[in-house]
Amino acid sequence: MTKAVGEKAEDCLTPPLNAAIIAALLKAEAQEKKQAQRITGLQFIFVVVASVCVFSFGATPQYAIAVLSGGGVSVLNGALMAWRMSRANQRSAHDAHLQLRLLYFYAAERFMAVVVSLILVMAVLKLPLAVLGGFVLGQTVLLTARLFLRIKTE
Repeated sequence: MTKAVGEKAEDCLTPPLNAAIIAALLKAEAQEKKQAQRITGLQFIFVVVASVCVFSFGATPQYAIAVLSGGGVSVLNGALMAWRMSRANQRSAHDAHLQLRLLYFYAAERFMAVVVSLILVMAVLKLPLAVLGGFVLGQTVLLTARLFLRIKTE
């Protein structure tokens, strides 16, 4: 490999010096994808358990369905976030402006999906508090799981 005039050997970006960085990035991306899938699974499990608990405590099936539907919107939000994270990793990281535009677009997309889904579910089931309770439960699981399941890279 040829060096530019005045360039030191330590300043060159050669594969032997930087190959470890690429492997660590690929490992972190794979772990982040796995973590996002685990968190979405945890959200689903907690929402199903909560709706079964609501039904077993003597509530009508409509309340259990409302909690399940609100939690389902939260699971949809988590799944959409995981999917968009994996799609963002496929794009070139060299164009920071494009990455920032995609970040804003994906956030707006998730926000609109959640708002429209919640409005539809509340309008159909006519139980807004139960729907919001299920949604808040799912979002709480998302936030706490992200705190406790941190990626461990070396």
